[in-house]
Amino acid sequence: MDHLASLTTEQSNPRSQDIDTKSTFEILEIINSEDMVIPRVIEGVLDNIAAIVDAAVHSFRNGGKLFYVGAGTSGRLGVLDASECPPTFGTDPEMIQGIIAGGREALTTAVEWAEDNEDEGRKALTEKGICEKDIVIGITASGQAPFVIGAMKQGREAGAVVCAISSNSNSRTFAYADHKICIDVGPEIITGSTRMKSGTAQKLVLNMITTASMIRLGKVFNNLMVDLVPVNSKLVNRSKRLIMQICNCDEKTAAKAFKDCGKKPKTAIVSLLLDVPAEKARTLLKNNDEHIGLVLRNFH
Repeated sequence: MDHLASLTTEQSNPRSQDIDTKSTFEILEIINSEDMVIPRVIEGVLDNIAAIVDAAVHSFRNGGKLFYVGAGTSGRLGVLDASECPPTFGTDPEMIQGIIAGGREALTTAVEWAEDNEDEGRKALTEKGICEKDIVIGITASGQAPFVIGAMKQGREAGAVVCAISSNSNSRTFAYADHKICIDVGPEIITGSTRMKSGTAQKLVLNMITTASMIRLGKVFNNLMVDLVPVNSKLVNRSKRLIMQICNCDEKTAAKAFKDCGKKPKTAIVSLLLDVPAEKARTLLKNNDEHIGLVLRNFH
């Protein structure tokens, strides 16, 4: 109890004292003002985030996987970020996975005591076949969740790169991490409600990790999302617009290339830009680390 009382996330925020007596607008002003702290804190740990991105890219290029592990809000945010990668970047769903204490039920319902079981954290990673090629990112605002610590210990024993994200400088998770990110955003607006500032900070950092990794892996050309999976009409139309924009062609030409290239926008773009058939475009991408930019630079 003494240890918990010392955590930043458990402190009372003097700037939100008497928030229960404020008007709606004043409450929102306080929340907005506190949220403005978050980007400045993240700016101070960009080097740490970059190290994790580089480790993730190395892992992916060697056939490894990324596992986010968390409990409660932190676990849900990990699952969310992982689940958004396949439709956005065309990744295999196994490549980036979110693990939450308590399993799927915990995504929508509090599962009592789930985060307090270290053995279950170990078991969760063991069942995923964790190995030395992988990277594990433990996410916990307080830094104390035994489930997360158990998973991190298992990751270390398997030879994986292990990382920790926490809002407390004395996070227990840091003792088991190769890379550490402390996003100390200060006491929450509502004491202990880490779904607020801590959760927002975690969401931003996870977005950075996966987005920067995917850019490094060639899933973005200029600032365009060229490796998206067209799983609905909106994304089909977006794919065709991307092809039209990059290749400066009309809709009919874009639609034909899109179809001929198996509904792969990136392949269609290379095919049109270099006037080569779909199979040649696929080979060029494979031989250039899947980067359109490298294909264009190296094509003779």
